[in-house]
Amino acid sequence: MNAASLPDVEHARFNMVEQQIRPWDVLDPKVLELLFKMKREEFVPPPLRTLAFADTEIPLRLDDYDSGESMLAPKVEARLLQELALKPTDSVLEIGTGSGYQTALLASQAQTVTSVEILPKLAAFAQANLKRAGIANATVQVGDGSKGWGSTEYDAILVTGSVPEVPDSLKYQLRVGGRLAIIVGQAPVMTTLLITRTTAASFETTSLFETLVKPLRGVTVSKFKF
Repeated sequence: MNAASLPDVEHARFNMVEQQIRPWDVLDPKVLELLFKMKREEFVPPPLRTLAFADTEIPLRLDDYDSGESMLAPKVEARLLQELALKPTDSVLEIGTGSGYQTALLASQAQTVTSVEILPKLAAFAQANLKRAGIANATVQVGDGSKGWGSTEYDAILVTGSVPEVPDSLKYQLRVGGRLAIIVGQAPVMTTLLITRTTAASFETTSLFETLVKPLRGVTVSKFKF
C-alpha cells in the first residue's frame, strides 16, 4: 500500500516514519515495523492526539494535571530503541515511564521491562495505556530511579531524561554485556551515550547523537561531582 491510499491516521504514521525517523539513521527493519504497529496516538493525552506524529515533544497534561513532563520526539524514541539492540531474552530497566509509549516499544523487543516513574499520576496513566495496548511483560513502579532501582542487574537500561553526568550506580546495574542509553549534559548541549559493560569493572562508551531533552526528575547538578 502506498502513502496516498492510506487512511489519514496511517498516512500520518507513514510520514512520521519515512520523513522523521528513517532520515535519523533508524534503519533496523524490526524497529521500523514496530513503529507502524504500535499505536503512538493511544499513548498521547487525548486533547493532544493531533500531535501524535509531529516532530516535537508532547506535553503530558492529564485533565487538570500538568505533569511538567513530555513524551520524547518520535525520532529520539526510535533511535534510542534501535541503539539498545534488544534481544527477546533481555531484561530492561527504564527510568522515567512518562506515557508508557517507550516502555511499550522496549517490551515488544525484550523479555521483561521494569519501568520506574516518580510521578504517581503519570505512572497510572502509563499503566492504563500499556494495558490497553496489550503489553503484559512490562511493570510500572512508582519511585525515584535516578540512582538505579533495586539490586537486580539488567541487560539494558534506558534513561528518558537528561542527567549532568552518568551515575555509577546505573552503570553497575548492567550485566556484563549490558547496554545503558543515557542523555548527558546541560542545555544547550546534550549528548546521547551508549555505555556497554565489558567486564565486571570496565565500560565502553560510544557517543551517538546530540539532542536536548528535559532533565530527569529527581536529579540535580548538586548530586554529582564534575
